[in-house]
Amino acid sequence: MTTQFSATGVELDLHRYPQTQISNLQAWDAADEHLLKWLDEHTDTQPLTGPLCLINDSFGALTCVIRAKWPTVPLWLETDARTSLLGCQQNLQRNQLSTDGIQWYNSREILPGTPQQVLMKLPKNLAYFAHQLSRLSAVLPQGSQLLIGAKAKSINQSLLSLIAKHLGAASASLAWKKTRIITVIADGKSRPEPAPLHWNVPELNLTLSNLSNVFAANKLDIGARIMLDNLPVDEFQQVIDLGCGNGILGLRAAQLYPKASIHFVDDSEMAIASARFNWQTNGFEPERGHFHWDDCLTNLDAGVQADLVLCNPPFHQGEAITDHIAWQMFNDARKRLKPGGLLHIVGNRHLGYHIKLKRLFGNCKTVASNGKFVILQSVK
Repeated sequence: MTTQFSATGVELDLHRYPQTQISNLQAWDAADEHLLKWLDEHTDTQPLTGPLCLINDSFGALTCVIRAKWPTVPLWLETDARTSLLGCQQNLQRNQLSTDGIQWYNSREILPGTPQQVLMKLPKNLAYFAHQLSRLSAVLPQGSQLLIGAKAKSINQSLLSLIAKHLGAASASLAWKKTRIITVIADGKSRPEPAPLHWNVPELNLTLSNLSNVFAANKLDIGARIMLDNLPVDEFQQVIDLGCGNGILGLRAAQLYPKASIHFVDDSEMAIASARFNWQTNGFEPERGHFHWDDCLTNLDAGVQADLVLCNPPFHQGEAITDHIAWQMFNDARKRLKPGGLLHIVGNRHLGYHIKLKRLFGNCKTVASNGKFVILQSVK
């Protein structure tokens, strides 16, 4: 894995978060380089004084280069991903860069004012992208500029129309290293944020709500559905819904295990907010529900020792297809389970999770399967 990053005359050692992950993926991409190249070329005519707003900086490549080259410029950093926030902090520390003048925001918090410049990485989820653009429309005056770095293949007329609808007119640069920069000129019209989606699961007597960056926006995904049909039967006391999304597995666990405390954990702050809202809306006892915006179970309270971990692991991180997140989830689950505790997961059959689970737990059994998904269970 390459960790030496060089851009605009700055050389840094950058790692994805967590640094111990089993992955060959690097902590930046060509869109980061393109945005930094643009910024470097334009600061002669418009010196940076800040504040500078950086949105969706995956692991801090933009933040660290800007902090190294322009150390006094105030920075506002917005992300929905806990791993992005922790990765940025890790890389600032690794490169001995100060965090003074840096303010951190999740994607539901209001930015404190009007930034001098906004740089954004295009997210994969376009509903989330529309949410972010609408938020910016409330703080960017007419004529303000937003720069969006993206893969060239991701940019089309439909995307430019989406941007115009939620913020202002947009145009794309020439390609460089298979990326383009979209320049958006704010029209000064404030838009309301998109409303959360609300929908019912009548067979479970549950009502669900999803914020924009939560997986499976308005229906149960196939993996969750087969998982719900095959949850274990026992008197569990501590249950963790790991990678909870809108919380559907944890909500069902609360119905099935009425004495259990349920811990909802996700890398997405919007997912945690959705799960908390869904817990409250469906009338579960406040003291039984616990909500953690975390990188897997890295920072979970030491006193939380589960006898059941439920997990529907993702196999991508942003644009990257990878199984390192699932591997970290399985390792973290094993550390948090009591002796005799169960890890109960669902996954695509072709991913071969049973191999990892046998290696880690020494056992794995197939609970249920269909043509696409398999339910696996390992005992600590």
